[in-house]
Formats: sequence, C-alpha cells, structure tokens
Amino acid sequence: MIYPILLCAGAIALVCYIREKLRAYSLKAVYLKTLVSVLFLAVGVYGAFRSAGAGEESLLCPFVLMGLLFGLLGDIWLDLKYVFPEKDESFTYAGFIVFGIGHVLYVAGLLLAWPPVGKPLTAILPILLALVLSAGNAILEKPMGLHYGKMKPTVIVYGFLLFSTVTVSGALAMTHGWQVPALNIIFAGGILFALSDLVLSGTYFGEGKDRPVDIILNYLSYYPAQFLIASSLLLLSR
Repeated sequence: MIYPILLCAGAIALVCYIREKLRAYSLKAVYLKTLVSVLFLAVGVYGAFRSAGAGEESLLCPFVLMGLLFGLLGDIWLDLKYVFPEKDESFTYAGFIVFGIGHVLYVAGLLLAWPPVGKPLTAILPILLALVLSAGNAILEKPMGLHYGKMKPTVIVYGFLLFSTVTVSGALAMTHGWQVPALNIIFAGGILFALSDLVLSGTYFGEGKDRPVDIILNYLSYYPAQFLIASSLLLLSR
C-alpha cells in the first residue's frame, strides 16, 4: 500500500503545485514543488528498501537515490530563480549543474548494475549518439527559435548528459531483449525527461514559450519521468 499512497500523494501535490505556479511565482510554489520532489525521492527510498538483496542489480540503488536527491535540489534552485530574479543566472547554473550530476549518476548506476562485459559498443555507441543529439540540439538553436547566449556551452554539456541517460538505458534494455522491467522503465523515464527539458528550453531561451500550456507540459512530463526512474528500484530482479 505504501507505493500507491506515495504516487497518489505525489499526483495531488503536483496538481496543487501547477495551480500555484500558474497563479504566481511564489515561495508557496517552491514549497509545493519541493514536496512533490520529496515524494519521488521517497518512492526511490522505498524501492531501494524493497529491493535489498537483489544481487548485482542492487548496485543501481545508491546511484538512483543520489540522482533523485540532486533532482530535488535542482527543482528548488530552478524555481527560486523566479522568486529572486536578481539571482536568476546563479540559480540557473546551479540547476543545470545538479541535474547534470544526476544524469551522470543514473548512467553510472546503469553501467554498474548491467555491465556490458564483452560488449563495449553497448556503452560506447549510446554515448556517442548522445553527443550527436546534443550537438544537433545546439545546431538547431535558431530554427527552434532559441537563444542560448553565453549558456550555450553549459546547454551542450547538459544535453549530452541528459541524452546519455536515454541512450544508455535504451541500449541496455534492447541488449537484454526488453526483458528487464527496471531498464525499460528507466528508458521510458529518460524519454519523458528529455521531452520535459525540450519544453523547458523554450521557456528559458525562447520568446513567448512560457505560456500556461508550456508550464503544464513541462511538469506533466518531468515529474512522471522522475517517478518512473524512482519506481525502477521496485522492479529490480523481477
């Protein structure tokens, strides 16, 4: 019963947060967002507890938990930029950094839990693909109506780390014949994470792309992504 309770609490808190965010950029919104993030972290902690003794796959647990924790910090800092606009740049950089670290942790956990022994291309090719996707995102800056400015190097590095979570989890899931539920759900979460950040890039670096629909789409893809990644720990060795 604990897992569905946490999910329901997360859904309710998310709706309350989105309503407040659409109403005003406030500390109340930051508090509500923090609550939603605490709940996805709680799902991860519960999953890690239930998966104790899952063998080699349990190596994923500490990396995902730390990644979720960095995600929580990023959620707080990126919303504080709206509450304290004079510190916009500092909070934005801080958010990119901690989310980037989170993706490094996710990828490291994946490769340790399901090491591509004897199949190095399973790790190398997805990482190269992530690099290509990040470069493509930078090249398409103007066609997408974005202006990264001096943050372009940061966006490229972060994009590489973000896409690495997607490509590495997808490659590992495919290598295992899509028979490992934890890998499949992380891959799904990674795709949603990337979609969320694509919407968010328009909000941060575009014009007229911070409409209510953009805010809603961002959070309705980002939070399910984190809850899916956290839920993967419940599926280890299943």
